[in-house]
Amino acid sequence: MSTFTVGQENSTPIELYYEDLGSGSPVVLIAGYPFSGASWEKQIAALLAAGHRVITYDRRGFGRSSRPSVGYDFDTLAADLNTLLTTLGLTDVSLVGFSMGTGEITRYIAKYGTGRLRRAVLIGTIGPFLLKTDDNPEGVDPSVFEGLKAAIRNDRPATLLSIIQNANNYDVLGGTLVSERVIEDSWNIGVSASPIGAVKSIDAWIEDFRDDLPHNDVPTLILHAGEADRVLPPGATSRRQAKLLKNCKFVELEDAPHNILWTHADRVNEELVSFLR
Repeated sequence: MSTFTVGQENSTPIELYYEDLGSGSPVVLIAGYPFSGASWEKQIAALLAAGHRVITYDRRGFGRSSRPSVGYDFDTLAADLNTLLTTLGLTDVSLVGFSMGTGEITRYIAKYGTGRLRRAVLIGTIGPFLLKTDDNPEGVDPSVFEGLKAAIRNDRPATLLSIIQNANNYDVLGGTLVSERVIEDSWNIGVSASPIGAVKSIDAWIEDFRDDLPHNDVPTLILHAGEADRVLPPGATSRRQAKLLKNCKFVELEDAPHNILWTHADRVNEELVSFLR
């Protein structure tokens, strides 16, 4: 099993699991919550077929990575990403993030620059700022995030199942674009994550990325679901972020759910492979 070390908690190393496949122009895939690198199953195959080297890794606390009690903020998560890039010696690399994984990319660029990067792809973006405040009236009320953390503490398995179902609009698309087995597989990965990380990650979701965005000077694709996205509606997220980036292509998939990686994989792969040429 391939891992790299990003620190330690007391006497225990914090090690993150990764997979490094293929050859060619490198692409790093960063998963959403509460998933692992396995969530990129359909994109990995398409990118390998297009001649890319494809690297996935599991965020701390999730998948097959260590489960520390600390480090679920975007500064630390971006540092973990930087450690991966430096450990593997990656340059001229494209970063592709989904949902929470878009936050790692945005913060990485702000902290470490774009010297190693070729392109960036933000799918189902979490930015620019989710929290409703006086200067961000389009945001989500803080009580929503507090309620979600309370629900996870009270019944983590049931709450994660609800999150995964909503990400796939399962009540509408179940049996057509997403099967019960896919929901079960995603739940098995999510529920195996650190209970501490499952709660603390939600605090990261309300990070304010507005000051980070001007640092992004690489060609960027934002790919997002339309109004049917129940997790990160585009009006509060991707449409706003696309306007704040210097060199951004914005594609919206109308009638798609949040988890377009699975339900609309063919369209996602078409846009992804074309943009990364």
